[in-house]
Amino acid sequence: QLQLEESGGGWVQPGGSLRLSCTASGFRLDRYAIGWFRQAPGKEREGLSCISASGGNIQYADSVKGRFTSFRDNGKNTVSLQMNSLKPDDTAVYSCNLEQYWGQGTQVTVSS
Repeated sequence: QLQLEESGGGWVQPGGSLRLSCTASGFRLDRYAIGWFRQAPGKEREGLSCISASGGNIQYADSVKGRFTSFRDNGKNTVSLQMNSLKPDDTAVYSCNLEQYWGQGTQVTVSS
């Protein structure tokens, strides 16, 4: 069965940047479209981005457009989410998704 894992979360000041990575065990991520989602305490899970298998097509939620960028590194078998100009309301658990499969999530906290 598929297993996904996120890394790169942490604590950052407002205006700072973080890069999250999604890795897979036992299969190649470059065969699948991959989404990034987040869920803040007490709120619904929010879709942030979806990148096609080739990396040539990507869409972003309005809340992160212009600040977040998703990209692939096929040599490392990863899909990353570069997050810039972070705001306190970006605080959430961030997860990657492949169809019905999810990673465990990584915590991002933006605070001064």
